[in-house]
Amino acid sequence: MSIYIQYLKTPYGELVLGSFDEQLCLCDWRYRKMRSTVDGRIARGLNAEFIEGETAVLSETKRQLDEYFRAERKRFELPLLLVGSDFQKRVWDALLGVAYGETSSYLGLAEKVGNKSAVRAVASANGANAISIIVPCHRIIGSKGELVGYAGGLRAKERLLALECGLFALV
Repeated sequence: MSIYIQYLKTPYGELVLGSFDEQLCLCDWRYRKMRSTVDGRIARGLNAEFIEGETAVLSETKRQLDEYFRAERKRFELPLLLVGSDFQKRVWDALLGVAYGETSSYLGLAEKVGNKSAVRAVASANGANAISIIVPCHRIIGSKGELVGYAGGLRAKERLLALECGLFALV
């Protein structure tokens, strides 16, 4: 079994995209600190190996991301394959509920998954998200409104949030 990957340079940084069985399983920052950990989890979870190649899902993902970066798309319509623990999947599902142009906190996300005392576990699951931007972990900020941790770097997070608020020309 194979996970087909492509690299995509964007105005915000370089992404690695991956598809398995015609579903997107990877859209992540190529040079993030946890790259090998995330890739290992996906490869083990799918019992598959990474290979460079093109698929219809990857082509469509690139098209939709391009529209997003041009502020022409607010919602992605892609088949997603979330690879992780049940708890991580619950957190990532909750992330999908944070609307374009809005933010939430780790506490807010913990409340959405039904365990407000699990803030650290929620933060860890948020950081393990392998489908960045599409599963919008960049929309999670600190409880005092500060920008906190992001796999693509805080500058990319700031720029993505500005894009979604219609300030993309200013950043």
